[in-house]
Amino acid sequence: MKRKYRDEFVKFTFLIPALLFFSLVVLIPFFRGLNIAFTNWDGIADHYKYVGFHNLVQLFKDNDVLPPLKNTLFFALVTTFFVNVFGLLLAVLLDVKFKGVNVLKTVIFMPMVISLVLAAIIWQYVYSDIFPILFHTNGGLLGSPSTVMWGLAIICIWKETGLAMVIYFAGLQTIPKDMYESARIDGASSTQQFFKITIPLLMPAFTYCIPLWLGTGLRQFDYSVVATKGGPGRASETMAMYVYNYEFPYFKAGYGQMAALVLFVMILIITVIVTQFLRRREVEY
Repeated sequence: MKRKYRDEFVKFTFLIPALLFFSLVVLIPFFRGLNIAFTNWDGIADHYKYVGFHNLVQLFKDNDVLPPLKNTLFFALVTTFFVNVFGLLLAVLLDVKFKGVNVLKTVIFMPMVISLVLAAIIWQYVYSDIFPILFHTNGGLLGSPSTVMWGLAIICIWKETGLAMVIYFAGLQTIPKDMYESARIDGASSTQQFFKITIPLLMPAFTYCIPLWLGTGLRQFDYSVVATKGGPGRASETMAMYVYNYEFPYFKAGYGQMAALVLFVMILIITVIVTQFLRRREVEY
């Protein structure tokens, strides 16, 4: 028994550096921010006072929070849907043996390794110089309040579909090929095989990918900052940018922390519900 506990303790010691690092960069800042959310701190002063739930009440009364919330939900839903759909379709299409398939996979994955700044510069050029020629429009998608979120979503989809493709492709390799052979013998079409075999047996990959991109979209900050700086006007401002603006330019750290806390709770609830929903639909084979 003593040896068992000793072995378990030795194993636990290997986790201590990671736990310490996690505590320093995540847990301690989180609980300090949780404390600040109930104060009127401006982010600079040495002293502040507790205001209870005043910041929360003001947040729910603030009509200016609705556009960033709408933009956040739009970006999260659009990017989650198209990144996963395109990633899955590309994985299925490239799950064949032909000369150059690995090169093609590399080309599709390449945008994922490009820096976000470079991706923004590339698409700013595409939107401003190429789109008007192809579609006979005045200006690019990023210059209009009605289309800017679509423009940002397209950049995200282009950049991150390759990663989704790799994950789904790895999932496809775990599906026994004899299941498809048995289905073909029974007369199942390619479409029936896809929906009756591929989709159900890929549910673990869906359980990973969908919450991943949903959570990423709900805390979207970098695409708006790099590509549009929240403009035109505030048309591409997201909840993460809303939090940032109150934390720094507006010097209302207490209010900003409360908005961040509400955003965290919203993301946690949504991702947990979606994850549990998908996990219950996983099948064993």
